[in-house]
Amino acid sequence: MRSFSRRHAGPWLLLLLLICAGAAAAAPSERARILASHHHDPDAFTQGLLVADGLLYESTGGYGDSSLRRVAPASGEVLQTRSLSRDHFGEGLARVGARLYQLTWKAGMAFVYDRDSLARIDRLTYEGQGWGLTYDGAHLIMSDGSATLQLRDPDDFRRVGALEVTENGQPVDELNELEYIDGEIWANVWYRDRILRIDPRTGDVIASLDAAPLRAALPADAEAGVLNGIAYDASAGRIYATGKNWPRLFEIARPTAGRADPGASLSAE
Repeated sequence: MRSFSRRHAGPWLLLLLLICAGAAAAAPSERARILASHHHDPDAFTQGLLVADGLLYESTGGYGDSSLRRVAPASGEVLQTRSLSRDHFGEGLARVGARLYQLTWKAGMAFVYDRDSLARIDRLTYEGQGWGLTYDGAHLIMSDGSATLQLRDPDDFRRVGALEVTENGQPVDELNELEYIDGEIWANVWYRDRILRIDPRTGDVIASLDAAPLRAALPADAEAGVLNGIAYDASAGRIYATGKNWPRLFEIARPTAGRADPGASLSAE
């Protein structure tokens, strides 16, 4: 029987240790568990989603179809709509107090609305593309389709910090719709049925949710697009998820794997 000499054993042992270390460092993943299902407008090209005072606010995309909506989450009824002009493509959405911030894809412009009336009260500018947006209680956190999340001042939208998101040491790009949940940044990944849970101190993916059960629960004849929409109702402890042109809005169970520091937040530059 052929055996390795000591000269060859060293490199193989090192490789084995590296493989084991990498496996141990892998972020835990668990399947999303559905608690409830509600109607969602299948014509809504969902780009941003949030809950405030028990109501769902949604940003939809598409040139000529973009809007900001107020929705009753239990029934899916659209209560109020504010349309964007045909040359603006709606993207991420976040709330800061009584203000709603809505990104646009390529126009380099963020619109600010009064939450109660949906009246537009301001417009702010930025460079690059706008994808997802959320608020951590101090700063707006924005994605642009790369692996870098930007930290922005809510008053003038200037960039004041950045966070590189990595999983097992590798950058994770195409980060899309965002939500801030109990000290973690949750992120959809473009064209993947997967929700990442990110530590805002380090940018590490600490855990993820496999959202395949959500897609499997859609009607067989649904022409559903990419998973893209996370909303958190902190007062009720409810987490919602949906996607572009999905006919259902799902309430999902709080995951058990991994956990960031509840007090963690991004730091300005």
